[in-house]
Amino acid sequence: QVQLVESGGGLVQPGGSLRLSCKASGSIFSIAAMGWYRQAPGKQRELVAAITVGGSTHYADSVKGRFTISRDNAKNTVYLQMNNLKPEDTAVYYCNANYQERRTGPKVSYDVWGQGTQVTVSS
Repeated sequence: QVQLVESGGGLVQPGGSLRLSCKASGSIFSIAAMGWYRQAPGKQRELVAAITVGGSTHYADSVKGRFTISRDNAKNTVYLQMNNLKPEDTAVYYCNANYQERRTGPKVSYDVWGQGTQVTVSS
């Protein structure tokens, strides 16, 4: 099994910055992609940003130019640098990983979610 542990959420004023981290641990063969999703009260969970093992990235239009996703493959960790935060960025942020386990090898993929971390942007 693989677990994700997130950190870095909190309360910040509009225009401020936060950096989220998500570390994967367990019986990892490889991690094809990692991403950040968010869910605001009363809304569906949405993709914020994703990154492949090769470094290709994808961002939601609403965060382009403000958020940056990066990963350290050696540490099985993904980061989300969030700048110029807005009140509409307030949500629970979830880390996701698409990975392969040592037990089943490269041909079987799994998805795992972190427990979520609250980000609140308010003055």
